[in-house]
Amino acid sequence: MPTVSEKYLKKVDQLDLPPRLLLGPGPSNAHPRVLAALAMPPIGHLDPKYLEIMEEVKDLLRYTWQTSNEFTISASGTGSAAMEATLANTVEPGDVVLIGINGYFGHRLVDMASRYGADVRTFSTDWGKAFTLEEITAAVAEHEPKVLGLVHAETSTGARQPLEGVSEVCQKHGSMLLIDTVTSLSGVPLFLDEWGVDMAYSGTQKALACPPGLGPLTLGPRALEALNNRKTPVKNWYLDMSMISKYWGTGKRVYHHTAPVNMNYALREALMLVVEEGLENRWQRHQDVANLFWEGLADMGLKCYVDKEIRLPTLTTVCIPDGVDGAAVAKQLMADYNIEIAGGLGDLAGKVWRVGLMGHNARAENVMLLLAALKKVLFS
Repeated sequence: MPTVSEKYLKKVDQLDLPPRLLLGPGPSNAHPRVLAALAMPPIGHLDPKYLEIMEEVKDLLRYTWQTSNEFTISASGTGSAAMEATLANTVEPGDVVLIGINGYFGHRLVDMASRYGADVRTFSTDWGKAFTLEEITAAVAEHEPKVLGLVHAETSTGARQPLEGVSEVCQKHGSMLLIDTVTSLSGVPLFLDEWGVDMAYSGTQKALACPPGLGPLTLGPRALEALNNRKTPVKNWYLDMSMISKYWGTGKRVYHHTAPVNMNYALREALMLVVEEGLENRWQRHQDVANLFWEGLADMGLKCYVDKEIRLPTLTTVCIPDGVDGAAVAKQLMADYNIEIAGGLGDLAGKVWRVGLMGHNARAENVMLLLAALKKVLFS
């Protein structure tokens, strides 16, 4: 036999992590009950008890999204996996896909759709702005896409895209409406059925206060019809929902891949916390905490980048004052106070800080701590 190489053999200390307060754009700190659920012993992915948990996760997600969509699951993978799944399953080569770009994640939708051979069209507005219904109507009328993709909560800018009236435009032109709810699910009002949304995806690590690793995904009847009537196979085996639906369905379960069992324990507990609090109370808590933060910023002479009318309560972009090194401030908050915030992406790089007040972290005491620490770093 060959001799065992000891090139990478080294003693590693027991894991010891600093007590970070995660107030960036994600992940956020997980709720203690969620962490406790994550630590429970794994069982088999076809165990009757686990199948019961899967059914509970489906219903809890339906409540949180306010949808009755039969196909509502947690995809194995982060929010970007669920994001890709929406396009991989409904888009075939040559299909027109229209993406509204008002931040970084609109560009990601464009990249993904392009990889599946879509005829990608775009319309844009400034980062930090939202599209008017008139702008959306004009773009859809011009391109008549199979899919219209919009980012409901743009994590790169902190802007919320109003969706009222958009589905009527889509239905008039035979288009499906796809929305990104990664930074809005459970923290910002969402009514998928009322707003006529055909597809939506999210992540677990933001307002749900669960570790990253699953991608909530829901496909409405028109999206399922597109999937079931494809002329070509889904190009992504791992995210092929025509196969995965046989595992997540209510009949005989067919193995597709080994599910991340413990992550679904954690998601179930996170969604239970949403139910216990109630959606309207949870949305209001996020708004109240955001208002407190915005008032504190104003008292310090700091400005928010996004207009209040479309500003996300879950994610605030704070304008970096002239002459201030934004990266150095974030680094000092981490070093001195164990507080994480983030800088801007893309067009907003070096111009803003991104501050997340989501899920378990959306509490007044965290706002006061951050404001005090920020004031100390900036003005002392």
